[in-house]
Amino acid sequence: MNGGLIMGMTMTQKILADHAGLDKVVPGQLIEAKLDMVLGNDVTAPVAINEMDKMKTDTVFDKEKIALVMDHFTPNKDIKSAENCKQVRCFADEHDITNYFDVGEMGIEHALLPEKGLVVAGDLVIGADSHTCTYGALGAFSTGVGSTDMAAGMATGEAWFKVPSAIKVVLTGKPEKWVSGKDVILHLIGKIGVDGALYKSLEFVGDGVKNLGMDDRFTIANMAIEAGAKNGIFPVDEITIEYMKEHSTKEYTVYTADEDAEYEEVIEIDLSTIKPTVAFPHLPENTHTIDEIDDIKIDQVVIGSCTNGRIEDMRVAAKIMEGRKVAKGVRVIVFPATQKIYLQAMEEGLLATFIKAGAVVSTPTCGPCLGGHMGILAAGERAVSTTNRNFVGRMGHTESEVYLASPAVAAASAITGKISGPEELGL
Repeated sequence: MNGGLIMGMTMTQKILADHAGLDKVVPGQLIEAKLDMVLGNDVTAPVAINEMDKMKTDTVFDKEKIALVMDHFTPNKDIKSAENCKQVRCFADEHDITNYFDVGEMGIEHALLPEKGLVVAGDLVIGADSHTCTYGALGAFSTGVGSTDMAAGMATGEAWFKVPSAIKVVLTGKPEKWVSGKDVILHLIGKIGVDGALYKSLEFVGDGVKNLGMDDRFTIANMAIEAGAKNGIFPVDEITIEYMKEHSTKEYTVYTADEDAEYEEVIEIDLSTIKPTVAFPHLPENTHTIDEIDDIKIDQVVIGSCTNGRIEDMRVAAKIMEGRKVAKGVRVIVFPATQKIYLQAMEEGLLATFIKAGAVVSTPTCGPCLGGHMGILAAGERAVSTTNRNFVGRMGHTESEVYLASPAVAAASAITGKISGPEELGL
């Protein structure tokens, strides 16, 4: 309230109001809203399916508006993961779910859904995975929920929300060479902390947005949750529209924040001042710029994930590794985020570059990010990873360490055997 007048709404609040059939919503208000997409994976969907089985409903609310992506423990690493996938596969078959993605078709969910055109601007999306906030890059309201909320969403097409307040992040300037969206979001999390935006909307605006490609925006929105945010969201501009035209046939709606929208805080970031940034163990807020880092020897490098497994990430890493060899004693694993990206990377010769350098290239999977498979750390080992979390035991043993970084820093570190920026290689 301001002088007795109701303030305008943020971008997020407008999307929520529309989907709730309301003219106006205010922070803290509890609403029920209609969903455009409900997402689950092979870890979270089985729990949701079990809950839905208890409900008095014959089938899902809309077979087109549910996406089930088998990406966490696939290709199946053991009997339990195989049983989980089988349960979801049978459910998808029983309810004729259009968007079921298994080995061969699947990709890492948060790269796959935008690529398949399943999410567009103005959509309201929930997913039983915390990094569902990725789709805010497209100007959608998208957030992670628990499996019981997913079950209710699949059955009814609705979910309840507490309308979040917002933080405005004003981006100006243009990033320097080797600085990407990963550095931007790590910089922000380092600035405000892992609970700095707790249950708030991070709304990115400003002239600097146009200097960030879609891959950068996906990365930034993906990690909004690492600052505690309910969602991250970007304005819809020419870059967004071009991406949607290329990938989707769905109709989209452009929402813009009111000029008098209320923000709890305004944070200004000049992109030109950001340096390559690394999050040290064991929190994403424990950030250091590359020029502040002493020699830290590493054992493993992971390039990929829902955060940094897109084609631009692959290109940057390959550019740095071209004609060079992985340092002795370092294991390097590259995960293109989807089959389409894998194919594109192959056609562009990027996979050959990785393999000649001494890296392995894996099928799309979330495996190493959550310490599931395909790259587990032993006690005392350190990894530089382009993933999004580095909690204790995140990639394996509780006495291992994960350093979060951009593809550029990860690739340079793979070559030197210690945490390094590309400049160290004369690039």
